[in-house]
Amino acid sequence: MERMAESARQGAILVSDGGWGSFLISRGLKEGECPELWCLEQPDIVREIAERYLQAGADIVMTNSFGGTRIKLDQYGLGRRAAEINEAAARLSREAAGPDKHVMASMGPCGKFLMLGDVTEAEVYDAFREQAIALERGGADACSVETMGDIQEATLAVRAVLENTSLEVVASFTFAVQTPEGWRTHMGVTTRQVAEAMLEAGAHILGANCSVGPAEMVDIIAELRAAAPDTPLLVHPNAGQPEMDTNGGITYPLGPDAFAVFVPRLIEAGASILGGCCGTGPDHIRHIRQTVDTLRR
Repeated sequence: MERMAESARQGAILVSDGGWGSFLISRGLKEGECPELWCLEQPDIVREIAERYLQAGADIVMTNSFGGTRIKLDQYGLGRRAAEINEAAARLSREAAGPDKHVMASMGPCGKFLMLGDVTEAEVYDAFREQAIALERGGADACSVETMGDIQEATLAVRAVLENTSLEVVASFTFAVQTPEGWRTHMGVTTRQVAEAMLEAGAHILGANCSVGPAEMVDIIAELRAAAPDTPLLVHPNAGQPEMDTNGGITYPLGPDAFAVFVPRLIEAGASILGGCCGTGPDHIRHIRQTVDTLRR
């Protein structure tokens, strides 16, 4: 199977999947429960989520492994099971995807801060190394070091993947602060700093996900394109800004139609892999697929 970056460089527009966390909540995940443990205790539901996204037209499906480092799983007393959980996460998505679709494993932040001395660089590197090896063993062919805000942590994650596996690597940051000079992460990192550091670390694809909706992502992707004109870009926006409903729950305002309106603008800005993050589901992905197919005719 051709790597995603190569397909993008040849002009392909690939469709990724949507949010996993909200999907798990809709299927019964409780507050305070470990989502990744469902890979072992509720495998049929986890596999079904991947299947639903693939049925909606995704070329790429992710894994239920966002908080899958040993460091993050330790919060649930599950650190010793990190390899088992991550291997299961990749295996379930691969079973759904078969041999012809990409499994891009999710690797989120470890939950501790290097700058505060909560954890050492060696501990972070080892945690991501363990996770990446297990994800590849389970059947992933790529990974997304995603929802990152700290260049130091993301660099350690990208290095851990590249030095210990053959996985294709996406480095995707979350930009939540708009300044007169451009978008930044909560830790003050600019799009240009992200591009330079992640390409130096060896990432094959750059991306932006979470925090903002597709309208804001148009500008973020344009900034990344200006900083890295020859690098394929991924975009996973939220379904707009979260809102509180009358019952205290979180909802997202953009339905599938309203979300998909931004697909042509995101592609024009430079994105070649498009999916969704918080608040998006299979219907959003179906509309992205339809829009992409219409544009490519």
